[in-house]
Amino acid sequence: MAKPDVRRVINGTYGRLWVDGELWAEVDSFESKVTIAYEDVNFANEPATYRKGLGWSGEGSFRLKKVYSRVQKKMSESVKKGTYPRVELVGKLADPNAFGSERVALHDVTFDEFTLMKFEMKTVGSEEVPFKFSDYDTIDTIPGS
Repeated sequence: MAKPDVRRVINGTYGRLWVDGELWAEVDSFESKVTIAYEDVNFANEPATYRKGLGWSGEGSFRLKKVYSRVQKKMSESVKKGTYPRVELVGKLADPNAFGSERVALHDVTFDEFTLMKFEMKTVGSEEVPFKFSDYDTIDTIPGS
């Protein structure tokens, strides 16, 4: 068996995030995931418990360095008026040493909360932004066995 090539392990430093088509270069981390909802199903005279898929939900978060008031600007006035913006997110991870890159588009994204202001002495400012989404497209994946 051949040894793994450590250079091929993808490095998060090469991750990028676009929000409504605009690159937000100050993003430090990004995660999106799909959770599948199941219900247990049992049958008479059958000791196993089966699972029936009922649907899915998408959620995630990103963290950004506080350079701009991007999320606050996108959300603040709309929320006060009773409208709740929906955005498109595209995340990309493309380490030049890896076997390829990953890219995913998230649609119908809603932010769960946003920070009006936060600071702490002798600390670089950052903002955590949780979100949910109802559709996604996998655009690029890393080929493999």
